[in-house]
Amino acid sequence: MIAKLTGLIDAIAPDGCVIDVGGVGYHAFASRRTLDRLAVGDAAVLHVETHVREDHIHLFGFIDPAERNWFRLLTGVQGVGGRVALAILGALDPDRLSLAIVAQDKALLTQADGVGPKLAGRIVSELKDKAGAGALSVAGPDRAAGAAAPADAAGPAADAVSALINLGYGRADAVGAVATAAQQIGGAPQVEALIPAALKALAR
Repeated sequence: MIAKLTGLIDAIAPDGCVIDVGGVGYHAFASRRTLDRLAVGDAAVLHVETHVREDHIHLFGFIDPAERNWFRLLTGVQGVGGRVALAILGALDPDRLSLAIVAQDKALLTQADGVGPKLAGRIVSELKDKAGAGALSVAGPDRAAGAAAPADAAGPAADAVSALINLGYGRADAVGAVATAAQQIGGAPQVEALIPAALKALAR
């Protein structure tokens, strides 16, 4: 099984790229996020997920391991094939996807082509525990674990999230901002301190 390819980008298409490795061209399907960070002629490393079926072998290439890990999780959900998983990863980077699932923000997932409300609900339901663990976040486990707390707990953090949502912010954005604010303040901050700090984080 191919796990990684290192070579020169030979061609880029809307749904993937060709990477030349020692004179052999490998076609890898990829998300828009990955493709936007590649250029023809440049050296590149693609982290690869290989799907073997009776009638084909497909390579899916990713710019970093976090995106590949999320691809594996997403394709484990019923109704999410490789193309839909790539569409989700093209619409939401791994860090934002983690926050969306922790916050149960189905609306964010429906921004991806092929994801309707029913499928979005299934994704957040099946992956919420794994996203909350923070193992897949680009920002690392500390940030993702901190982001999980406001969504799951009662108290000042939950009140701050609710206040931001009432101001018109999306739930995933609110959860992420409050988590960031709580980490910056430290200790056990009250809602009066969390809200302005979270608004500053959102402004950035």
